[in-house]
Amino acid sequence: MASHRKPRQRPLSGGSVRTAATIALAGAATATAFEGTSQAAPRPTPAQIKTEVDRLYEEAEAATERYNGAKEQADEAERALTGLRDEAARKADQLNTARSALGTLAASQYRSGSLGTAVQLALADDPQEYLAQASFVSRAGDRSAAGITTVRRKLDEVSKLREQASGRLADLGSRRDELATHKAEAEEKLAAAKRLLAKLTAEERAAYDAQAPGAATAPSGPVTAAPPPPADGSRAARAVAFAYSSIGKPYVWGATGPGSFDCSGLTQAAWRSAGVSLPRTTYTQINAGRRVSRDQLAPGDLVFFYSGITHVGLYVGNGQMIHAPRPGSTVRLAPIDSMPWAGASRPA
Repeated sequence: MASHRKPRQRPLSGGSVRTAATIALAGAATATAFEGTSQAAPRPTPAQIKTEVDRLYEEAEAATERYNGAKEQADEAERALTGLRDEAARKADQLNTARSALGTLAASQYRSGSLGTAVQLALADDPQEYLAQASFVSRAGDRSAAGITTVRRKLDEVSKLREQASGRLADLGSRRDELATHKAEAEEKLAAAKRLLAKLTAEERAAYDAQAPGAATAPSGPVTAAPPPPADGSRAARAVAFAYSSIGKPYVWGATGPGSFDCSGLTQAAWRSAGVSLPRTTYTQINAGRRVSRDQLAPGDLVFFYSGITHVGLYVGNGQMIHAPRPGSTVRLAPIDSMPWAGASRPA
């Protein structure tokens, strides 16, 4: 009769233990290697990097223009606040002068024993409470009525100015919050683009720079020579001459010159040199003059790109513009067909 007892397993010998451990470690190492291979992101191709960097730069420029707009509004709010505070200080001085004159009149009346009721009330510890009661002024029949009316008017003026200043201060705080938000957004996009560009070899980076939107390549068509600056002395000619003189200066986001520029900072500075004031941002500059079609372009016109109107250059003729392309680049000549066309305007 066959035995049903389970065969006794023999313990592993030392050599067998070492062999099993070796096999187990090898298997673990192989599994880890496959796992690492499956998780490691493949190196993006130069074409993929170019596409992503171009997108990041476009988004960074849009954030930069929003920053420029918020900064312009913050500067305006700060100027208005300063003006209101200065005016409030002047009105306060006038109020003190009126109160002093009223006090002098009261002292004179007191010495003569004829201090009027209205003057007594006006010189009370809380004249504001009294002055809020217009009926007292209307009933004041002595010489102090005009002085009391003046004090009340000055108090009202100072109060209104201080209220307006408070509103401007709140507006300024809001604009500064916007500045911080847009600045952080632009810096984040630029840092991401920089990290991607660092993945390129020197040769790949040179190829990217040559193909980047707005790069200084020859324009399409038979004409390739850079047009000379017009010399007719017009405002447009002076703006173009300024742009030519700025070639080679670095792009710095938020900069308006004279040593560096962003795109709208360059066009603003160029036309400012010709005595024309342009708004700060691309999306406001496009509405600052008369719209012109692409086939009607003349030197000095502003040319805009991308659907969000996030880039601008100064047209100089022969299908070319001078613009500040992006961080890491300099002001340069470039063909206007190197970026998606959005429109053009001619400053008045």
